[in-house]
Amino acid sequence: MIAIVDYGVGNLKSVNKAFQYLGFQSLITSDPKEIDKSDAIVLPGVGAFKDAMEQLKKNDLAQCIKENAEKKKLILGICLGMQLLYEKSYEDGEWEGLGLLKGEIVKFNSQLKIPHMGWNKLSKRFDDDLGRGIQDGEYVYFVHSYYLDTHAKDDILFNTQYDVDVPAVVRNGNIIGMQFHPEKSGGTGLKLLRNFGELIK
Repeated sequence: MIAIVDYGVGNLKSVNKAFQYLGFQSLITSDPKEIDKSDAIVLPGVGAFKDAMEQLKKNDLAQCIKENAEKKKLILGICLGMQLLYEKSYEDGEWEGLGLLKGEIVKFNSQLKIPHMGWNKLSKRFDDDLGRGIQDGEYVYFVHSYYLDTHAKDDILFNTQYDVDVPAVVRNGNIIGMQFHPEKSGGTGLKLLRNFGELIK
């Protein structure tokens, strides 16, 4: 069972539908006990970093996610959910994240239109089971004004370009992030979600 964490923000139903379409059992829940029983966790997200962290802490979900991460359970953060996995964000202030991965979330400093919205292509950096069947140059759907800045370059499986190198898919062991919306990214997004589901032991 894949637990999709409901903390008041996020594209929950479309993520749930995508997993069920692929044949995986998934459940939208805000109950830490259900999350503890799950085989994997998905942290979706749309909106502001600060508000999302406050909701996670208020409902004891932040601690629940951290404890499951320590048990080596697979965790996937999507869009804002990926950013929450990191140490800190500078979105409208300076806010502490879950700290499961090393790096900070910073604003685009670019002449290009912000937010970075629409289809952009993936550039593969490393082979990994998560990216199985994904070719260089496949397109996925982004909506974000902030991006990951990290020295942990070996965690970055795919980049995209938007004036700067933008980490698009990251993985460190059981902790995985996708800056785009795989559930809105057609066949490429479904392949990535299927690969994630197949990583579950």
